[in-house]
Amino acid sequence: MLELKDVSVSFGGLRALAEVSFSVQEGEILGLIGPNGSGKSTTFNAVTGRLKPNGGQITFLGDSLIGLQPHRIAHRGIARTFQVVRPFQHLTALENVLAGRLFGGAGAKRSATTVGEAKEILELVGLAGKADIKASSFTVLERKWLEVGKALAGRPRLILLDEFMAGVSPGEIPQAVELVKQINASGVTVIWVEHIVKAITGACDRVIVLDAGRKLAEGGVDEIVSNPAVVEAYLGSRHARG
Repeated sequence: MLELKDVSVSFGGLRALAEVSFSVQEGEILGLIGPNGSGKSTTFNAVTGRLKPNGGQITFLGDSLIGLQPHRIAHRGIARTFQVVRPFQHLTALENVLAGRLFGGAGAKRSATTVGEAKEILELVGLAGKADIKASSFTVLERKWLEVGKALAGRPRLILLDEFMAGVSPGEIPQAVELVKQINASGVTVIWVEHIVKAITGACDRVIVLDAGRKLAEGGVDEIVSNPAVVEAYLGSRHARG
């Protein structure tokens, strides 16, 4: 579905991504992990057109994404969330989700997402009870859930989740993991950047590890959490002992 081949991104003399290659199969949940500054968000920005790679290729459903503007990429069926969320604060939760369809593909706009469909999305992300409340009164965590809802309103085929669980309490992790699984079960392929390893291991089919802009490892969950190089670079000896 999505393929990155030898993708490099540089900022002046700093190389944020160095010849990173991986592919995402339709229907899977792919985890993308690594320490801060490893290139995770840069990868998302390259895929969604916010950054233009200095080298390499990115293709989605066989077509190149290089050089396309972010809204064009969104129209092709790729949605994303951001670590720092900025909802339309003067709009209600329901209106925010309805607005999200404007950034989706042709199918989403032709169907003119109904209020009923938007309410179903709010139910999915746990905000059904706040449908008519303005986003300006939401907590940071509620805004993160709303961000996911806006992204889903565009009926994407692929969604990139960028640490949407930041601020989730340990007791809320299972609910968040279940949400990702439900999104995937609805027919949406998922790439998930997350620091909470328990969440990644609970939902992902496969994991890619970045370190200093390079792909350090790739494999199944069990393979990754027992990989000595991953433990050293990211998970830490404490996790390894656990």
